[in-house]
Amino acid sequence: MTLSLEGRVAVVTGGSRGIGRGIALHLARAGADCVITYRRNEAAAAEVVAALRAVGRRAHAERLDLSEPEQVGPAFERIAGALGRVDVLVANAAATAFRPVLEQKPHNVRRTFAISVDSFVAMAQASVPLMTGRPGRIVLVSGIDSFQAMGGHGVLGAAKAAAEGLVRGLALELGPLGITVNAVTPGFITTDSSAYYITQGLGLDYQQAAARLLAATPVRRHGTTEDVAALVGYLASDAASFLTGQCIVIDGGLTITSPMTRMDERS
Repeated sequence: MTLSLEGRVAVVTGGSRGIGRGIALHLARAGADCVITYRRNEAAAAEVVAALRAVGRRAHAERLDLSEPEQVGPAFERIAGALGRVDVLVANAAATAFRPVLEQKPHNVRRTFAISVDSFVAMAQASVPLMTGRPGRIVLVSGIDSFQAMGGHGVLGAAKAAAEGLVRGLALELGPLGITVNAVTPGFITTDSSAYYITQGLGLDYQQAAARLLAATPVRRHGTTEDVAALVGYLASDAASFLTGQCIVIDGGLTITSPMTRMDERS
């Protein structure tokens, strides 16, 4: 059993920044050639590609708007043309309008589900035929809003919960083909997106809010992109060949604590 991904090809959606960028770099250091997808920021994508190539891997950036699922098939045809196959698919990209459900516009709901659900199905359909000759791996990056109510996250949480349902369905269908399907479900991770949600979505002071979360987290530290990337790397490896259909929460223990525990300032 090894965590090496030498000789494999990984696709990471939303890989130009944040958690997606961290995952792509981790997989490259483990030996995988990487394709990242991005929607708009070509300069950021180019910077990530340069960083991937700097560790000696083949790398490619593919512009892909996942709110238009019909773009997925042609994009994966181009990926296959560039790198030959796909061994690992990491469905990381997500987007929504952070506002109450009653204030959501129909196009925002459709876009959220198109990115997290419709395009996830399309990517599985496009990537599985390319997973030949090696064990295949599909990893969804979900979030704790899939099972915990969060302000402004009602629609995104519903979409992620639906995607987690697809993880289980796909695991059943693809297991006989040697393909595992799992999800990682991060809690609070220190990224620009987290800071934006706290300050703009909730209107809170970031430092104060982060300190409160830290005090409530059993391991007494915040999560990092590398924490998430390391778990994805394990799921993508041969060491995880008997693990499928699971949604693994990675949050330092934050969601196991009850409101009663959080009232105790010593905990």
